[in-house]
Amino acid sequence: MLPLLLASSSPYRRQLLARLGLTFTHASPSIDETRLPHEPATGLVRRLAMQKAQALSCGYQGLIIGSDQVAVLGNEVLGKPHTFDNGFQQLRAASGRRVDFLTGIALLNTASGRLQVDQVQFTVHFRDLSDDQIERYLRRDTPYDCAGSFKAEGLGISLFSKTEGEDVTSLIGLPLIRLVDMLANEGVEVP
Repeated sequence: MLPLLLASSSPYRRQLLARLGLTFTHASPSIDETRLPHEPATGLVRRLAMQKAQALSCGYQGLIIGSDQVAVLGNEVLGKPHTFDNGFQQLRAASGRRVDFLTGIALLNTASGRLQVDQVQFTVHFRDLSDDQIERYLRRDTPYDCAGSFKAEGLGISLFSKTEGEDVTSLIGLPLIRLVDMLANEGVEVP
């Protein structure tokens, strides 16, 4: 098997990839993640996933995984809140509403130059949340590095009334079902 590199500094993505039982390394790509004017959310996550994989390709021989995620509430693209106040505003806006999480995934084979790119959607329906519930949640889970201001793998699950989608791992930031398909296209068998 070709060496496998995860182009991410995210501990969540590393934990997900480790579930596949593959040996891999990880490195943080240095790219500008600014959304382009009028760029749709689907285009943004696909472009960033691709750029993350390509950013680490110089001098590397193997397979590189890039991934990026945004949350979409109505017509607004939500990123990582970074602060309590921003997280509070995101969750208040999401209360009682549907939020679509779009995760871009790219797999680059540096030996052949083959680049596979896709995007996976997962939808979360939020409960009606009080300000006290939002504050308690944010203080306990501190999800300031997560798009949409929650950790689905933690207490954040208590904020949902239901979820919809084909791959729950896409909600955490790395769609493993789609990644397994991409790896199979490169001759990597899981399990």
